[in-house]
Amino acid sequence: MKKLERRLNLTSVIAISIGGMLGSGIFVLPGLAAAKTGPSIWIAYLLAGICVLPAVLSKSELATAMPTSGGTYVYIERTFGPIFGTIAGFGLWLSLLLKSAFALVGFGAYLFVLAQLPLKATSLGFLFLIMILNVVGVKKVGQVQIAVVSLSLVSLLLVMVFGLPSVESANLEPFVTEGGWGLLSATAFVFISYAGVTKIAAVAEEIKNPGRNLPLAMILALILITIIYSLITFTLVGNIQLSDLSVDIRPIYSLALHLGGEVAGYAAAVVGVVTLTSMANSGVLAGSRFPFAMSRDKLLPSFLSSVHPKYTTPVVTIVLTCSLMALAIIFLDVERIAKLASAFMVMMFIAVNSSVIVLRETSVQWYAPSYRSPWYPFVQIFGIVSGLVLLFFLGYLALIGMIVIVVGGVTVYYFYGSSRVQRSGVLKVYGHRPAFLLYNRRHRENTGKVTTPPLTQNGNLDGGISSEAHVVVPLLGNERSSEILVEMGAAIAPQQKVQVVHLKEVPDQTILDALLVDDVTVTSLNRRVAAMASENEINVDFDAAVTHDLVETIFTISNQTHCRWVVMSWDGRANFGLLIRNPIGWLVTKINSNFALFKDKGVRYIRKILVAKRPGREDHEFMAMCGNIARFYKSSVTLVRVVDPQESKEVREAIAAQSASMASAYDFPMECQLLEGRDPVKTIVRETAGYDLLITGTPQSGDWRNILLGAGRDKFADQAACSVLRLTFGPHTPN
Repeated sequence: MKKLERRLNLTSVIAISIGGMLGSGIFVLPGLAAAKTGPSIWIAYLLAGICVLPAVLSKSELATAMPTSGGTYVYIERTFGPIFGTIAGFGLWLSLLLKSAFALVGFGAYLFVLAQLPLKATSLGFLFLIMILNVVGVKKVGQVQIAVVSLSLVSLLLVMVFGLPSVESANLEPFVTEGGWGLLSATAFVFISYAGVTKIAAVAEEIKNPGRNLPLAMILALILITIIYSLITFTLVGNIQLSDLSVDIRPIYSLALHLGGEVAGYAAAVVGVVTLTSMANSGVLAGSRFPFAMSRDKLLPSFLSSVHPKYTTPVVTIVLTCSLMALAIIFLDVERIAKLASAFMVMMFIAVNSSVIVLRETSVQWYAPSYRSPWYPFVQIFGIVSGLVLLFFLGYLALIGMIVIVVGGVTVYYFYGSSRVQRSGVLKVYGHRPAFLLYNRRHRENTGKVTTPPLTQNGNLDGGISSEAHVVVPLLGNERSSEILVEMGAAIAPQQKVQVVHLKEVPDQTILDALLVDDVTVTSLNRRVAAMASENEINVDFDAAVTHDLVETIFTISNQTHCRWVVMSWDGRANFGLLIRNPIGWLVTKINSNFALFKDKGVRYIRKILVAKRPGREDHEFMAMCGNIARFYKSSVTLVRVVDPQESKEVREAIAAQSASMASAYDFPMECQLLEGRDPVKTIVRETAGYDLLITGTPQSGDWRNILLGAGRDKFADQAACSVLRLTFGPHTPN
């Protein structure tokens, strides 16, 4: 398949981002917003820009991880699944069509200056013309769009330059007319003004160096437009009395007329007509594609994805979108249109910020963005909380609109999409039990599907999972050394078969059969593992698979092979927090085998092993595994115990005797060492400088709960100077 050419440089991306914001947000909204808070309206625009910033950072990250057409709809659908994808599709569709309807109302107001025509009739007439143009496929020329953006920016800058010196201080009092409540209401009201800043993420495939240029362009565009909006609105309230401004839906014309007379006013009216026309047309063009895409994804009836045989445009969704815009223009006043558009966009930005948290916390394998949002997760949490606050201040109409969207989306999904869509989002695969209640559980078996690709016949690469492996070693592609990990698996269970499986997790929307092709990385990995196995006389079987659910697949393979041990690479992370479960922790508690997590610190030769045993039921099994590893590597073993410096001599002697007794019970040489220290972790970590491998057990139940739900990271894995192996013994494993 031919890929889109990366031809958009940083300047082009900034221009497109600015173009997505210029329009009704500054040409229509300021007067209505000023009625809510007075001269402090410029503060409302500033606060709204700050509230948009988290979504900009989050969407930049999501776009570099999923550089595909579709933007926000794709991100939400992949993260939360098709049910949320349906809700998001409706929300995005309605926010765009309402914003476009709002632009057409403003278009009619500015056109009225040039020709005395009725506002709603003019808006509806031009909407019909836009619909016809979209159906026959008359596309915007890129240079024309850039020219429109340039014309708008230059006009706004001229108004600002001439208007700032004319600001009258009397017009700025009282600064906040409705208190903090009014200021926050105005902030929520003008939020839609910035919604277009993230539109560029939908064409991430066409941006040069998207990991750098996409976030940089959106941030720079947001900063620039926030400054312009704030200064323009300050100029407006400083030059026009609030009583006049609060009922004005063509404020830029009024300001130009005030500053430069009729000629300047007419010029501003022309700029307003051109800008709002372009905005309305682009809104229809983009908005009509959401129901079209949802239909192709089988979330809406198939007739919505029909394409005109002559013009090759989605004529049904274009007509439907324009019809809903017409209803909004006829039955909703300007303020209600703006409130609903802002509410739906705030909802989507909350979902975007939540998507980053879900994808980061689950560490889903396919999620590998080239750009990562700074200050995670505080930025995303701020975006979510501020979004909820803004929704509250948008009032009951926004709440009703949200309920209608959610109920409508859920209804359409369950009565139409659920029987046709066999996909799951990351939240369903990795979510805690409450998250599962949002989904139809009968699709659960699909998430664990494993497909083994028919790779080149080479050595042990036979395309079939062994059913008699004693040890399973999943390779996820993030191992520091795959050979060392496989070798560790063989050391745990010497003379037993080791099943190595290279697993590639892909989004649930990806068809697995499309990935059943030769992979040079897998072939190379098989060669290296086979060479290591031959050198160490290890019985290894190597295969590869692609899957939609990595955790469920490992669980399935462990059952299929009747294995006693699953050995995995580990980064030391223990807490995956919030609503998302810890995949490793879930495996540890559910898998029907023992579990070994290996933190590879780059130590190639294991000659000295330090054992820091946690007291518990696995004493015998734990020490037996330490003996297996010591014999495999022909290494020495030291059992370490830590005592408080203030402990009595009698206690020390009892601990030493207990350790010596344990050492004598096993058939491998083991030294015992007693260390003094108030902090056992720090004391043992200091000691690891003289060893090659630290073997620890799993914390007891109370501590284990903390590790799963709140401890964050394993301190041994993070701080030890040598490699770390943590052994966990499954409750269902026979002794």
